[in-house]
Amino acid sequence: MARAIASSARSNSILAALPERDFDRLRPHLDSVELPLGTAIYEAGSRVRQLYFPTSGIVSLLQVMADGASAEIAVVGSEGVVGIAMFMGGETTPSRAVVQSAAHAHALSADVLKMEFARGGMLQYLLLRYTQALITQMSQTAVCNRHHSVEQQLCRWLLMSIDRLGNNELIMTQELIANMLGVRREGVTAAASELQRAGCIHYVRGRIEVIDRAKLEQRACECYGVVKQEYARLELLRQQK
Repeated sequence: MARAIASSARSNSILAALPERDFDRLRPHLDSVELPLGTAIYEAGSRVRQLYFPTSGIVSLLQVMADGASAEIAVVGSEGVVGIAMFMGGETTPSRAVVQSAAHAHALSADVLKMEFARGGMLQYLLLRYTQALITQMSQTAVCNRHHSVEQQLCRWLLMSIDRLGNNELIMTQELIANMLGVRREGVTAAASELQRAGCIHYVRGRIEVIDRAKLEQRACECYGVVKQEYARLELLRQQK
């Protein structure tokens, strides 16, 4: 059982980068959890009690407005963690974390995380490096949403999603994509239709397949490249073929 947990947990890039001695201290405290599609890991304003290290799937971080409207500010996959407020001193978070694509993760309690973080060792170093990359992603998303077309935003979102899934297919309705991007559904419909006509994607009944990644990258804005380069520079995002 211990070997199975270790093998699964090491599918997360941060846990995989830990020296054996550091990982062995964490291993007894890692709880394997399944995160079905649509699961809210935490709500805006809630206290963060566990840190999640995804090993598959995607978790979306959403900023929620007073009227209930929301927009995605970042995505997290097996390259990162969900719940950075726990070690950044905030305890609570202003964003909402929702499973965008069914995921598996390893959860670590607040008490254990804080004790390990206080050691000032490799886990602290990796978590802070990851937070830097996440802030870059959030900042670039804000710029993209303000200055680039819906089609460019959709291209960025698709590329970032398939990078984390490790395959070229997504199960996602246009309405949900519109909610993620904070745009009108009609805009997503028009953008998806154009990308399909251009031979970049195939879309039918909530299933999106990227059939020409090179074309999709060409039509995306520079925001995707900036974020990918930052993760690669920090050696957090595993290379996707």
